[in-house]
Amino acid sequence: VQLQASGGGLVQAGGSLRLSCTASGRTFSSYAMGWFRQAPGKEREFVAAVGWSGGTYYADSVKGRFTTARDNAKNTVYLQMNSLKPEDTAVYFCAHAKLKFPTLIAAEHDSWGQGTQVTVSS
Repeated sequence: VQLQASGGGLVQAGGSLRLSCTASGRTFSSYAMGWFRQAPGKEREFVAAVGWSGGTYYADSVKGRFTTARDNAKNTVYLQMNSLKPEDTAVYFCAHAKLKFPTLIAAEHDSWGQGTQVTVSS
């Protein structure tokens, strides 16, 4: 499956952005999708995931501020990011899971988007 992410940009602290990730190539609706991020000098970390039936799971650092959802008719998954903080600055990646249910483990994802930059200024 090929993944194309979009929607990143520069925003002030407290602002919002919505990332989109569109999939092509095989059955999108049967698998979970994940969001990860990587800040400069840091390892890639889990952000959020949505399962095949819409169930979600979030990292503690974004819980209550970020929301992920999927539109299977459009083969697209979204990450709505509100109340952004400077520490949210990173390259954000969407990923296609090997599983139906949300997972925070990067190795359980078999396709990755190219990444989109999110920069939050203080």
